[in-house]
Amino acid sequence: ESSIGSRVSVMTVPTAMFPLQSALLPGEDLPLRVFEPRYSALVADCLATDDPAFGVVLIARGREVGGGDERHRVGALARIESCADHGDGRYHLECRVRERFRVLEWLTDAPYPRAVIEPWPDEPGELEPAAVASVEDDIWVLLSTLARTRGIQLRGRDSIFGGLPPEDGNRLYALASRVPIGAADKYDVLAAPGPVQRLAVLREAVETVTAIVRFQLSED
Repeated sequence: ESSIGSRVSVMTVPTAMFPLQSALLPGEDLPLRVFEPRYSALVADCLATDDPAFGVVLIARGREVGGGDERHRVGALARIESCADHGDGRYHLECRVRERFRVLEWLTDAPYPRAVIEPWPDEPGELEPAAVASVEDDIWVLLSTLARTRGIQLRGRDSIFGGLPPEDGNRLYALASRVPIGAADKYDVLAAPGPVQRLAVLREAVETVTAIVRFQLSED
């Protein structure tokens, strides 16, 4: 049974891990070019399974290449959707980010980073539809402002927000992925226990970016 099965198997079977310098949210696409030998081995091992997936976590300190990095303890599983093998351990992957997890224990990095993890579904909490609609409005205003300042044509609102997941928690992930926020803010969105906390984190991040944009415009 793969490490993405029941909680018991997840807690006892090591999961391959790919630390990155960016935070990924459930529902996002993740293209990867792999060339470092340890991650080439990770990809080869994943492709040999029925469900080729690995964990992605944000690096807290350090670099992606060379090891010796410090890592955050909340991440998400990324499933390999397609793989182009260019030989000599070089791969081009197209992955889809799935459910999040918490790291219970980091294991040795030989032959590549691994960890014991457990799934972390959203903790209970319901949002008023008006609260989610309000942050959507704020995001739309921000995106519209950025488009005007950069002289680009913004797609219609229905196109940008169309097809969002109906569940509050996943909808907020999808909204956060459409906002130009930094890795730390994006990680805070991922690590929020449930939709209520996630909404508060996302709203604060949107307000911060909006304030920065408005300040820059006032300086021009």
